[in-house]
Amino acid sequence: MRSARVANGLLTVLALIAGAVWFFPIYWAIVTSLRSEDRVVSAGAGVLPDEFNLASYSNAIFNTRLTTWYLNSVGTSLIITAVVIVTGMMCAYALSQMRFPGRRILYGVVLASFMIPAQALVVSQFILMSQLGLINTWAGIILPQLVVPIVIIVYKQFFDAVPKEMKEAVVLDGGGDYTLLWRVYMPLNWGITTALAIITFITSWNAFLWPFLVETSESMMTIPVGITQVNDSFGVVYARLMAIALLAAAPVALAYLVFQKRVTEAIMISSGVKG
Repeated sequence: MRSARVANGLLTVLALIAGAVWFFPIYWAIVTSLRSEDRVVSAGAGVLPDEFNLASYSNAIFNTRLTTWYLNSVGTSLIITAVVIVTGMMCAYALSQMRFPGRRILYGVVLASFMIPAQALVVSQFILMSQLGLINTWAGIILPQLVVPIVIIVYKQFFDAVPKEMKEAVVLDGGGDYTLLWRVYMPLNWGITTALAIITFITSWNAFLWPFLVETSESMMTIPVGITQVNDSFGVVYARLMAIALLAAAPVALAYLVFQKRVTEAIMISSGVKG
């Protein structure tokens, strides 16, 4: 018992140290955002908070296009999430419950696309969006992010696990694939759908590389890209950058705190599929 207590104590200490190391960058960002620019770069600036200056937040809210960037991020993320969930569910249902030529090959393609990093497709996607005239548009941001193989794979695993007797009972009652998917399977997988929707929304909200490449106009930028536009004629403005970065991260942090259990479930589901 004594050795177990000692081990638990050591694990607790290690967890606290790891938590402190993880939280320190966030703490430093908050402290920096509450200081004036002169104080940030002064030699006397220490680790402990010594100033409460909201000028950086005021500047971020009133002197940048923060509201526009928020609207762009919210709009594109919601559309991406809705389309990915609906199309992923229907595709997974077809692969799991319907029999048609090439079904196994199609699922193999889905699995193969899951193994290809998104960065490898950036050049071809950018050329395609340029040829379609979708640069600096919401469609240019949204379309390349609509293919999320993990959603299809997770849904297919769920549909495969549903007892066949349930499907047979619906068919005997005169129901078709539409009834089976939306009125039977859908109510059964609300937990999976919620978890996948949250993780998809957070991923698209945090996306930087693709929106950075396809959006060059400030009025069309999302939050992660808009942060790069916060600068000054005299160089980097650290306090303003930290302020707008914290404001940009606030919705995602709030969503995580509210839906923490669902986000954890989604991460575990994704990890299980990858493993």
